[in-house]
Amino acid sequence: MKKKILLMYISKVSGHRQATVAIERSIEKMIPQAEVHSINGFGYNYPVLERVINAAYMGVICHTPKVWDYLYDNPKVVKRSANLRKFLNRSSHKKLEKLFSSFPADLVICSQAFPCGMVADYKLSKGLKMKLIGVLTDWAPHSFWIHPGVDYYVVPSEDTRERFVKKGVPAEKIKVLGIPIHYKFAERHDRLRIKTKLGLDPLVPVVLIMGGGQGLGPVKDALRCMTKLSIPVQFVVVAGANLRLYQWLLKFARTSSKKILPLDFAANVDELMDAASLIVTKPGGMTTSECLVKGVPMVILNPLPGQEVRNSDFLIEKGIAVHVHDVRDLAEEVELLLRSPDRLASMSQKALEYGKPHAADDITRLAMTLIGTGELAR
Repeated sequence: MKKKILLMYISKVSGHRQATVAIERSIEKMIPQAEVHSINGFGYNYPVLERVINAAYMGVICHTPKVWDYLYDNPKVVKRSANLRKFLNRSSHKKLEKLFSSFPADLVICSQAFPCGMVADYKLSKGLKMKLIGVLTDWAPHSFWIHPGVDYYVVPSEDTRERFVKKGVPAEKIKVLGIPIHYKFAERHDRLRIKTKLGLDPLVPVVLIMGGGQGLGPVKDALRCMTKLSIPVQFVVVAGANLRLYQWLLKFARTSSKKILPLDFAANVDELMDAASLIVTKPGGMTTSECLVKGVPMVILNPLPGQEVRNSDFLIEKGIAVHVHDVRDLAEEVELLLRSPDRLASMSQKALEYGKPHAADDITRLAMTLIGTGELAR
């Protein structure tokens, strides 16, 4: 009988979704006999509430970020929201019963805490034997992940593991396997060849600018100030879903004295990172993991409160990134880095030390042990 594996994420355009896709492709490659189903766990159970919460979240982080910073993993908020979370978990049981009746999963893998909590609660309340893995996509764990119904947590680093242990999670339930990213990031491309392929000058340093999937942050101001640099430099800017930003980039590139390559959604981010001497970005979990695997030094600008600030703290502590607090100081910092090849090389080497290019395959190996084959992942 085919083993059934259910993957759960939230939000169509998100790092959680990207991580799920990476795991799904790995399972299809390594366990071809398994039946895999992927679903937006939040949207499936609460389609209207998901839209409301997404809109509220974007409003808060854009207009009142300090509010989100206060709410994120605040022990008081965790405690006071316990009854609400319990209510939402229990109210999801009817739909989950329908889901698991049509797809009786042997294993569920969740890349976000909310659906992980729902499935964990349902599993225990129904006495189900299916296994459950929670896969973190950021470097600092928060307490909303913690539930006795979770069999294993996959985390990106030993630091993350220690934080979870301090929160009360048994050490044996935590696997340091990394954040799952697309397998193509494990491949290395020749920098000069990629620059030529992209229509860039192969002899001039490239600064890659990314604002995440939503194209957030002061990308315009960052580019304006960096195009005034006196040293030779060229830019690749990825706007993501931000169509207004992309249209602005196209116009700005036509009048700039520096070479600018504007992109909306880029399917070749792995190549862009190989071409880049450094990246200016928000420290989202997926982008961070991709940079580490590629060994790209990071300049962090305007991290989102909560998870991204904590990701930033980790990267700075490890010597992988620098944080520019004011966009007006960005050009000076970038120039200092580009004039310091030894420092860039050191940052690149430290990034590679924390990169886990095969995280998706390692998670699949863990899955194999839980559905009856393979050795337990370290």
